[in-house]
Amino acid sequence: MEVRNKVNPAFRQSHTCKSIEDAHNTLYKWKMLHGATKPNKNTVKKEGRTAPNRDYEVKIMSANKDIEYKFNEGALIAEFKEYVDSTYGQHYAKDKFQATEFIIDGGHGTGFCIGNVLKYAQRYGKKGTSADARKDLMKVLHYALIGLHIHDQET
Repeated sequence: MEVRNKVNPAFRQSHTCKSIEDAHNTLYKWKMLHGATKPNKNTVKKEGRTAPNRDYEVKIMSANKDIEYKFNEGALIAEFKEYVDSTYGQHYAKDKFQATEFIIDGGHGTGFCIGNVLKYAQRYGKKGTSADARKDLMKVLHYALIGLHIHDQET
């Protein structure tokens, strides 16, 4: 994995990661070390909230082959993981069980996930701010990922 600072191109570090978890933890440490999670001159204020800092880009290397992502997938995947991690601290995950687990155990998981994917995809851009629309896309991805997990468990 290589992390590159777009504001300061001279900053470049790389680290070989053995897992996605290792890559995520490494990126988080570098962001903290170099202030990417703190507001700076490139952090945009939107509607009273601080938007994510986009100073860093991530280059993922696989099997000695550099992957040049065209759509910033490396950084977006890392951000998606942070989003998913944050959902485990919300009220939906109280007492170590999520409501989604009960729905899956009841045999309705696939329908629940697909229904939520459709709900948030259809709602995209129709409710709230641009940040709210972006969060709807994160929810689409999250429910699709849970649906993929259910699919894999059933086969």
